[in-house]
Amino acid sequence: MPDNDKILTVVHEWTARAENDLKNAVHTLKMGRDCPADTVCFHSQQCIEKYIKAFLVLAEIPFPKTHDIEALVLLLPKGMRVGLTLTEQRRLTEYATVMRYPGPYEPVKLSEAKEAVGLARLVRRRVLKLMEKKPLF
Repeated sequence: MPDNDKILTVVHEWTARAENDLKNAVHTLKMGRDCPADTVCFHSQQCIEKYIKAFLVLAEIPFPKTHDIEALVLLLPKGMRVGLTLTEQRRLTEYATVMRYPGPYEPVKLSEAKEAVGLARLVRRRVLKLMEKKPLF
């Protein structure tokens, strides 16, 4: 299998998993007031992380095993940002690294969960657009 095919296979695997995370977040959000908001935020973060990693694979940019959105965004080429503020990047990382475990923090609100899904959708759109501009050989 040529390298291009291997790259596209891995990109597809990352994006398929990102889509599953987004589906889980959106579906869970439909529970309304009974929604486990922390779960929605976790899956939203995972969607964002996986879409960024998919683009990094396509661009042949190595990345570490990390859930740190800020660190991953910094690896993107200049001009290829995904539209997240530094505060949003850090908050999203907390959903995957801190808030999914018991600890001394405020419960995640439904409004945060809705915002996290919105950010996941934003990053999804932007990364897919960036991928269209990144020709593969």
